[in-house]
Amino acid sequence: MAASRGVKRWRQLTVWLHVITSVGWMTQALTICVLLATSLSTTDRGVAVSSTAAAELLDMRLLAPMANASAFTGFMLAAATPWGFFRHWWVLAKFAITVVQLHLGIFVLSDALHASAAAAVAGTVGPTRAMVVGSACMAGAIAFQAWLSVAKPWSTTAWTTNRGRAGAPRTAPVWVFVATVCGGILDFAVAWLLGHPAPLLSLTILGTWLVLRRRVERRASRPERVPA
Repeated sequence: MAASRGVKRWRQLTVWLHVITSVGWMTQALTICVLLATSLSTTDRGVAVSSTAAAELLDMRLLAPMANASAFTGFMLAAATPWGFFRHWWVLAKFAITVVQLHLGIFVLSDALHASAAAAVAGTVGPTRAMVVGSACMAGAIAFQAWLSVAKPWSTTAWTTNRGRAGAPRTAPVWVFVATVCGGILDFAVAWLLGHPAPLLSLTILGTWLVLRRRVERRASRPERVPA
């Protein structure tokens, strides 16, 4: 009984961390959108330079660590609970959107922000309308994911139909949720100290649990030996 209460408590803490980091991610995306729009619309070069520099700073110091923590806790909640990744369309949609957002944020928006900040200082071309639209779309996608979490629309996937309840992953032991909460907070602290995200601990925890869960599922699927 005490063990089940511990799992529930730490699972709730994981959900809490996922919610606040997701809200932080969306808030920073909206802030960057406003800063970039200000840089585009102003005729004051000083305002344009400072707005673009602030957007780049927010991206590295707050948005990126928030995005990593939100994605990590979301992935762990799917991997460590019966929800799974592929059993419900709304969970699968959130997973796909998050992966796309991380890719675009890391490899497209962050590089564009860095280039725009340097260009604004040099007096050449600054941020573009596409960057404003992109940051607004990022915030909108997070808001849509929040709706998915609340409404839980659509039916279950073929994975659930084929495997049924017996194929659902079990809730992970308490140490998995403890590691998730502590790992997410520690990685955020490291990112704050370094000035850029470094989610090494989060990736290690996620990878370790996925491997361990796979082993548990294989053992559970083996037929029991009947003694002669």
